[in-house]
Amino acid sequence: MLKKTLSFIVVSLISTMIFAQNSEQQNPVQKGHYNISKFRQLKQELPTPNNQHTASGAPGFEYTQQKVDYKMNIILDDDNQKIFGEETITYHNNSKDNLEYLWVQLDQNMRAPNSKTPDINGSGPGVLYSPSKFTKSFMGKPFQGGFNIESITNMENKPLDYMINQTMMRIDLSEPLASGATYNFKIKWWYNINDYIALQGRSGYEPFPDGNKIYIIAQFFPRLAVYNNVEGWQNMQFFGRSEFALEFGDYDVSITTPKDHILNGTGVLQNPKEVFTKKQYKRYEEAKKSFDKPLVIVTQDEAIEAEKGHATKTKTWKFKAKNVRDFAFASSRKFIWDGMAVDMHGRTVMAYSLYPKEGNPLWGEHSTKVVANTLKVYSEHTIDYPYPQATSVNAKRQGMEYPMICWNYGRPNPDGTYTDRTKYGMIGVVTHEVGHNFFPMIINSDERQWTWMDEGINSFVQILAERNYDKDFPISRGIPKGITGYMKGDQSRIAPIMSQGDNVFNFGANGYSKPAAGLYMLRQTIMGPKLFDKAFKTYAKRWAFKHPTPADFFRTMEDASAMDLDWFWRGWFYTTGSNDIGIKSVKKYYITDKPTKRAQNMAKRYGITVDQLPPSLYLVSEDSDEFTNDMKNKKPTDFPNLKNYIDKNFSAQEQKTLKTPKYFYELTFEKPGDLVMPIIVELQYEDGTKERKQYPAQIWRLNDKEVTKVFPSTKAIKKIVIDPDQETADVNLKNNSWPKNTESKFDKFKKQHIKS
Repeated sequence: MLKKTLSFIVVSLISTMIFAQNSEQQNPVQKGHYNISKFRQLKQELPTPNNQHTASGAPGFEYTQQKVDYKMNIILDDDNQKIFGEETITYHNNSKDNLEYLWVQLDQNMRAPNSKTPDINGSGPGVLYSPSKFTKSFMGKPFQGGFNIESITNMENKPLDYMINQTMMRIDLSEPLASGATYNFKIKWWYNINDYIALQGRSGYEPFPDGNKIYIIAQFFPRLAVYNNVEGWQNMQFFGRSEFALEFGDYDVSITTPKDHILNGTGVLQNPKEVFTKKQYKRYEEAKKSFDKPLVIVTQDEAIEAEKGHATKTKTWKFKAKNVRDFAFASSRKFIWDGMAVDMHGRTVMAYSLYPKEGNPLWGEHSTKVVANTLKVYSEHTIDYPYPQATSVNAKRQGMEYPMICWNYGRPNPDGTYTDRTKYGMIGVVTHEVGHNFFPMIINSDERQWTWMDEGINSFVQILAERNYDKDFPISRGIPKGITGYMKGDQSRIAPIMSQGDNVFNFGANGYSKPAAGLYMLRQTIMGPKLFDKAFKTYAKRWAFKHPTPADFFRTMEDASAMDLDWFWRGWFYTTGSNDIGIKSVKKYYITDKPTKRAQNMAKRYGITVDQLPPSLYLVSEDSDEFTNDMKNKKPTDFPNLKNYIDKNFSAQEQKTLKTPKYFYELTFEKPGDLVMPIIVELQYEDGTKERKQYPAQIWRLNDKEVTKVFPSTKAIKKIVIDPDQETADVNLKNNSWPKNTESKFDKFKKQHIKS
C-alpha cells in the first residue's frame, strides 16, 4: 500500500512538473487591470442581447420591422433626359413606437448643385478632365441634378410640412403615427437624368454617337428610410459611396417610355402583350420553358432596326413586385433581350439579360448563363431564390445591384473579339451583382453603416459561384493571399472592417476583399466547409427579409456551429492587425531510458531522487553533450520498460497499429504578427513523402509570442513549411520554412529564365 501511495505521489509530482514546464511558455503577468488576451470574449464590443436581437443571433419574439408600399407613375422623357414621377406611399408602422415624423431618402440630391459631396473630399488637380467635368469643376455651371419636389400631400391633397436636409427629407405628421397604424401620402417630383459616363453615378444614361441612349434608372424616387429597433431612424447622409438602408414592401409601378424602347425592371411585367410585338411575345413565353439554354426574345436585328428611328408615340410598361426593398429599371431602343428558365426545386425562375449589339457576342454567350448559375449556387448556400426573375443589364463602366435587376460592365472589341481578362471580368461582375439579390436585397443588412455585410459577404459567396461556373476561374479578390499587401501596408491609412463605409481609406480592400478573405479562411481552414456551410445557411434563413446586424451574424455563426470564434471576429474585424507566423527553431531529439540532466534537475527541484522516478523514457537533444551516436538507431520498443508496458496493455493486433518513431523534432513557432491564426505545418521527409498537421488558433491562448510542439517521426524530416498553400493571409513568408530559404530573387530568376 505504501509503495502504491509513493508511486501515486511521484506521478502527481511529475504531472505538476510537466505543467510547470509548459507554463514557462506563458506570457509574464501583465501589470494593471486589463485583459489583453486575444481570446477574451467579445462581450464589450457587441450590443447587449434583447428580445428583438437575441443572444443566439436569431430574431427575437419582439422583433419588428416596418413595411412601405409604393404605387408609382413614371415618365421617361428621352428627348430631354428627365424623369417625372408621382407616387402614393403607404407606411406601415409595425414598431411599438409612436412616430412623430418620417424620414425620406432623396439620393438624387447628391448630384444637386448645392451638394456637400464634393466638399467632403480633398484632392489635387486631376490628370485629365472631360469637358463636362471641367465645366462642372471650374466654370461655375454644375449639373442641375437633384430632386425637384413639386408637392407632398396627404390623401386629401392637403400639403404636408417637410424639411430637406441635403439627401434626407423629414415629413412632419400632424399627429404621431401610432404603433400598428398606417399612413398614406403622395409625392410629385422630377429630376434631370445624369450622363453617367461624363458625370459618373450609379445610374443615369449612356450616350451613343447616333443619339441613342441606354438608361439605367435607380434611386429615382423619394423612398422611406429604415426605422428599426437598433438604430431608430437610419438617416445618415448619402455622399455617394456607402449604399442604402431600405424597408421591404410591395410595388405597383407604371413606366411610360418611347414606343420603340425595350424595358425591364424589378418585379413581373404585367402587360407583355401590350409592349412586345407578337413575335417577341411568343419568344418571351417560349423562354419560360427553356431550361438548358437562353432563347432570344428581342433579336439583334430588331434592336438595330429600332436604333434607326425615334418614336414620338409612347407605351407604358406595368410592373408589380412583392416584398422587395427597392425598384429599378433599364430602358433603351438598343436592347437585345434573351432569357432562360431556372428550376428552383420545382419552381421556375427566369434569368434574363438586356444588352446592346456592342455587347455581343460576349453577352449572348455568357450573361444569362451566369445569372442562372449565380442563382443556383447562392440558393444552395443561403435560401432558394424567392423572386420570379433576375436580370443582368449591360452598361458601360457599371457594377450596381437592385432587386431582380443589375447593371454590369464588359464589352468585346468593335470586331467582336475579346480577351480572357474581359470575359472573366464580365462574368465576375455579373456574378457579384446578381449575387447581391441575396446580400442585401433579401438578407437586408444596413449598407450605409456596415459595407462589409453586403459587399464582403457577397464577394465571398461570389468565389464559390465563379468556381462552379468555371473550375479554372482566376480568382483575384477574396482569397487570403490576395489581401496580404493591404494588411501589411501603412496602418495609419487602414481602418478596421467594423468601420462606417465613408470613413475608410481603401474602400475596396476594407469592404470587399478583407471580409471575403476572412470568411474564406473560416470556411476552408478554421471551421471546415461542412460546419461553416451549416452555420452560414442558418444565418441566411434566420435573417431573410429582415434587418440583421454584425452581432447577429457573429452570434449565429457561433450558435449554429458550437465554435467560439470571438478571437477571430476581434482580430480580423475589429483591428487592423496582420498575421505573421514563423519557424523560430528546430531541434532534433533522440530517445533514451537513462535519466537526463533535465530530469535530474526536475527531481531535485521537487525533493525526490532520480531513483524515485518511475520507469521512464527521456528525449536528448542532438546538440546536447548527453547525446551519443548509438541513440540514432534506437526505437521506442528497444527499451524494456516500454516494451513490457505495451505487451501488458495491448493485444498483438493493437501492437501492429502502434508507431515506432526514431526521430523527435522540437519545433518552436514564433508569432511576430498581431493576429492569432491556426498553424498549418507541412513535413517533407527525406523519402519524398509529405504529411500535414493543423493546430487550431487556440494554441496561442497561453503564449502570444511563441509555442513549441514535438513531432515524433519514423522518418527523417528534410523540410518544414508553415502554411504551404497560403491559407491564413500570412504577410511574411520568409520565416515560414526550415531550413531557411536563402534563395535570392536573382537565383529564382535564373532558375525560371536562364537555361544552362
